[in-house]
Amino acid sequence: MDTEIQLEKRRNEVDFSVFENSWYKPGGNILKRLLWFYVNAFVFRTSWLPFSGPKNALLRLFGAKVGKGVVIKPSVNIKHPWRLEIGDHCWIGEDTWIDNLADIRLGKSVCLSQGAMLLTGSHDYKRTTFDLTIGEIVLEDGVWIGAKTVVCPGVTCATHSVLAVGSIATKDLEAYGIYQGNPAVFKRERKIG
Repeated sequence: MDTEIQLEKRRNEVDFSVFENSWYKPGGNILKRLLWFYVNAFVFRTSWLPFSGPKNALLRLFGAKVGKGVVIKPSVNIKHPWRLEIGDHCWIGEDTWIDNLADIRLGKSVCLSQGAMLLTGSHDYKRTTFDLTIGEIVLEDGVWIGAKTVVCPGVTCATHSVLAVGSIATKDLEAYGIYQGNPAVFKRERKIG
């Protein structure tokens, strides 16, 4: 009887020793990923280089599509630049985390405020193997992602939508909608005059 209970308990526990994600392909070869690790650590995640021009050039060098007039503040973390597309005149604030295991696309004039997190990866908490799950994120033109917010895998923020400070977007945001809370819910329409 005790053995059956222990076996049932084991089936209902996460076991990282059996975690396996060989299906996932991060892109770029091992040398490119290693070089980016150091460029990200010593250029992007620090504050010693406050200028956006060199950062934009480095992102392009590593395969990102970066539009004109993009502003990247200090202490920004970008996982895989080759999975990143940034439209013209976007602003990326301090301490933003772009965890792009899958593609992330920013339209024109998108604002990512301080401490925003774009997370394309998660795990299947219902499985003992804690399988990796990914989903791309799309932020259409004019979207504002507020400070200390989280955009979860697979979310599309439609044109000119707003995710208010401290909120978590687990589902798509409709055009011109202002969303707030955890999970973020529609609060009102954004009126631009």
